[in-house]
This record gives sequence, structure tokens and C-alpha cells, in this order.
Amino acid sequence: MTAQSCPRQHCATTMDSAALEPSLYTVKAVFILDNDGNRLLSKYYDPELYPSMKEQKNFEKNVFNKTHKADHEIAFLEGMTIVYKSSIDLFFYVVGSAQENELMLMAVLNCLFESLSQMLRKNVEKRTLLDNMDGVFLVVDEIIDGGQMTTHYQNRVWHSLALTTNSNLDSTSLKNWLAPLMCYSQQRSRSSGQF
Repeated sequence: MTAQSCPRQHCATTMDSAALEPSLYTVKAVFILDNDGNRLLSKYYDPELYPSMKEQKNFEKNVFNKTHKADHEIAFLEGMTIVYKSSIDLFFYVVGSAQENELMLMAVLNCLFESLSQMLRKNVEKRTLLDNMDGVFLVVDEIIDGGQMTTHYQNRVWHSLALTTNSNLDSTSLKNWLAPLMCYSQQRSRSSGQF
């Protein structure tokens, strides 16, 4: 049988030619916007996606306009899969390619949100986020490294940050908001024997 007479063979040939090269870079971008759509934090991991600040802000504005009144958790825009969550006056977004697994992106988003929620003592709103921006960047960097998801477990994020803060940083503000975590981390590691 030829490719034209066998539907399965034709389908396989078409899919092979359309398949993209495998990539470990699963997260294309992460950003946090306020309730007016203004950028508070953004990290783009794919330099070819939106290379200029103007293109990034246009993309963020389009995403915000499509999602800020919706009750969904996922959107498809400009060939990207976008998962998002809102809290009081903040919108959290994780962006992946159209072929990316939505559950993986949602795991990154949930880890980010829960880690920030614990860091900000359940007060996830604009003023508190801006006051703790140094810690916010550390949390994002602990979850996503160069576009690769390193963990989706909140406890691992906190444990890593506690170790980093104890050994490398002299910042008083970081140590202040990590102090309750370090106590929690020590209690958990004693009771479970692992992290």
C-alpha cells in the first residue's frame, strides 16, 4: 500500500514532518501583572519569542486583555499556551509553547503561587509583593532555571532558599521573611527525615 491509500501511514508521515525537535525548555515566560495590566515582574526564557521590551509588553497587554475578566485557568494566544491565576490585585502567568503540557505549566504556576503565598504570609497582593520583590525573584529562579522547571514542590523551593540564605546572603530583609520558613523547614526535616 502507498502512503495515499493507507490513512494510518499518511497520518504518521504528516505527523513526523510536523513534529518539533524535543526541547527541555518548557517554560517560555513567567510574568506577574497588577489589576491594571502593568508589569510587576517578568522573565522571558526564549530569546526568540519576544526579543524587545516593546514586544514583551504588547504580548502581556494582549494576554491581560484576554484573561482579566475570564474565569478560566488556561488560554491560547499567539501560538502560546498560557496558564494563569489571580489573587486580589495580581495576575500570575506562566507561558509555554502550543505543544506544551498544560498540567506541567499549571504545576509551575501553582508552585509559584503557593511559594509566594507562604513567603508573603498569605497576603498575596501588590503592595506586599513589591515590598518583597527580592524574595519573589529568588522564588521564581528556584522554580524555573533558564526555562526548565526545576521543581514543582513548594517545600523544596523553601528548603533551597533557606539553605541559600543561611550560607550566601547577608540581606536582612531576606532573612527576616525566611526566618519562619527555616524553623518550619527544620521541624519538617526532623519529623519526616527528608525534604
